[in-house]
Amino acid sequence: MRVLLLGGTAEARALAARLHPDFDIVSSLAGRVPDPALPVGSVRIGGFGGVPGLRNWLGDNNITAVVDATHPFAATITAHAAQACRELGMPYMVLHRPPWDDDGAIRVRSDTEAAEVIAAKGYSRVFLTTGRSGTAAFRDSDAWFLIRVVTAPEPAALPRNHHLLSSRGPYRYDDEHALLEDYRIEALVTKNSGGEMTRAKLDAARNLGVDVVMIQRPELPAGLAVVESVSDAAEWVLRQPG
Repeated sequence: MRVLLLGGTAEARALAARLHPDFDIVSSLAGRVPDPALPVGSVRIGGFGGVPGLRNWLGDNNITAVVDATHPFAATITAHAAQACRELGMPYMVLHRPPWDDDGAIRVRSDTEAAEVIAAKGYSRVFLTTGRSGTAAFRDSDAWFLIRVVTAPEPAALPRNHHLLSSRGPYRYDDEHALLEDYRIEALVTKNSGGEMTRAKLDAARNLGVDVVMIQRPELPAGLAVVESVSDAAEWVLRQPG
């Protein structure tokens, strides 16, 4: 049985370790992050070329099942994988980590809507943790931004007033608490990614009274097999005919 594991997350790495070497696992990473954390086993890096390219790759590489453990906001690859597997009649499952409790947060649907909230409420010092692709919506903001990213955005996509902090989780509560205090942060803008690696910023923000603007997840395509834990994902793989 040969399984394509669409990865790039801590859960994907944990699942690869759980299944290796009993299964032939090929982990696929998008290639957007330099020096990524690599899972055990075989790894491919780069895109597939849309649904046709992925469909051809699955057939050419004798894949028998696909596990999608990508980031909850990686909507494009999830849609492409779901369609390709449906057309091939191939088993497909999504490992979708539970979202954070967003009670008390200002819920928005996009980076653009988050930028509108920042402007409307007049926040002057903002902690922005939406990733390198999420900064462009704030380019014209009058606020000052502390921007934490793994990979720096293009200069043209940055707000006028900002400080870049290059860093990769996991993060500790005490460090996040100190960061928010030291930079006198008034609002935190984040995606509802879920997981424990970056949760501490939310706990620190709420304990300090820092407002949280949280971008909601895109909806998954209808009719998919979905699990929320690495253990359940491993059991799903074990149940597939090999």
